[in-house]
Amino acid sequence: MHEWCAEHAVGCTDIDVWQEGSRHSAREEVDAAGDPDLIVTLGGDGTFLRGARLAAENDAMVLGVDLGRVGFLTEVPAQAVRAALDAVLEERITVESRMLLTMRASCRLEVPAQVETLLRYGRGPMLPPPRVRVECETGSDWGVALNVTALNDVVLEKLARDRQVSVGVYLAGRLLASYSADALLVATPTGSTAYSFAAGGPVVSPRTEGLVFTPVAPHMVFNRSVVAAPDEPIAFRVLERSGQAAVSIDGQLRGVLSPGDWIGVYAAPRRLKAVRLGPMDFYGRLRERMNLTDAPAALADGTAAPLWPVTTPPPGDLAHLALPPAPEDASWRP
Repeated sequence: MHEWCAEHAVGCTDIDVWQEGSRHSAREEVDAAGDPDLIVTLGGDGTFLRGARLAAENDAMVLGVDLGRVGFLTEVPAQAVRAALDAVLEERITVESRMLLTMRASCRLEVPAQVETLLRYGRGPMLPPPRVRVECETGSDWGVALNVTALNDVVLEKLARDRQVSVGVYLAGRLLASYSADALLVATPTGSTAYSFAAGGPVVSPRTEGLVFTPVAPHMVFNRSVVAAPDEPIAFRVLERSGQAAVSIDGQLRGVLSPGDWIGVYAAPRRLKAVRLGPMDFYGRLRERMNLTDAPAALADGTAAPLWPVTTPPPGDLAHLALPPAPEDASWRP
């Protein structure tokens, strides 16, 4: 990365989220980096999520280099870094717009000292408490607007292992049901393949617009996910006899709620600008990364289905459909 930037006279600054043994807000980190136009993450999906929050804060683009194990979000294999940066410099890219989540809450989110001490055991420093967005109206029934963004999900989960959380779940302002569960989460289409998927939620194309509500181990008959429209907020209210609940945003603990507290999750006005160097084969990646195998009964009596059933351009009446070309046509790859 540094060699390529030096060769092309492109300014380059490292963003070290563990600098000096403490964590900084996204705004502090992008300011220290000099307001970058492009953020390149080197790691797995967790690193990409952190880079995405920084990019959203600065309306910058983000490009993920895959050094991880699963890599649903990262775009570029490590050996193709130079080719990828050449494509960015020469504007041979597509900028994909991804939905982000933000939230309001009945109170500011903070982590009590004793909880922070417990959860920091074996982990790095925690992020600072989310800031309140001072430009937004606050108070009455609508709480405070928090300056947070989530690319994957917002999760409300139990703190005590021996006690589930009891939560009223509201969709578009109307009570859906009161749940007793290990956790409840709201995911973006991008995050549908993360925690929501592990909890039995649906796989949703990242090109879709919507919010995915998924309960985790609910103690009730109705255990299904619900997919809401992008303008339908999803709210969680911790009920009177519930234990405390932790609020995590993209896997980072950001606050603890007590009975009577609530959070409301909805689509953020800002979007993530994800750099794509070729057509995204989401379903091919799903097959590969989830190690999907074909049913033995489907293969017993004939030839396996081809991975790419067509190799010719689509006819005119199908030209508007999103049909990515075969992998060998992706010219940016080395």
